[in-house]
Amino acid sequence: MNSVILIGRLVRDPELRVTQSGLPVARMRIAVDRARPNPQTGNREADFIDIVVWGKQAETVSQYLRKGRLVAVDGRLQVRNYENPDGQKRTFYEVVAERVQFLDKASGPVDAPHGNVVDDPVPFASDDFAPDTGDTFGDQIGPSWDPVS
Repeated sequence: MNSVILIGRLVRDPELRVTQSGLPVARMRIAVDRARPNPQTGNREADFIDIVVWGKQAETVSQYLRKGRLVAVDGRLQVRNYENPDGQKRTFYEVVAERVQFLDKASGPVDAPHGNVVDDPVPFASDDFAPDTGDTFGDQIGPSWDPVS
């Protein structure tokens, strides 16, 4: 069984793309607080988790979510291996969201209707990573951050 449920805050606005076949896909990163404080410092720490959202839900999160919003994500863990532009092999972990729930209200009007769009060479979506729609994409689109850092 591969099931992940997370609650956290967006660390940046979602990034929306559309595959060559027309399927919307959004990427976002959330900060998830750890249950216990660090024993050495006493501070609470967070894990930063990359989330991928497909289809109509991708458009919705891109339209309504912004940095700082609290969300619940229900999905599955996905591991991808790729080679970066420097020829280094990288492993990238992300959660493919089945459901995203908004847990707080927006503090003000949402001004950007379609989120941020990026043009990076890191693979973002391809037929190997798409939901089981039977669609083949072949896109090479990427996140705006180094997924390993």
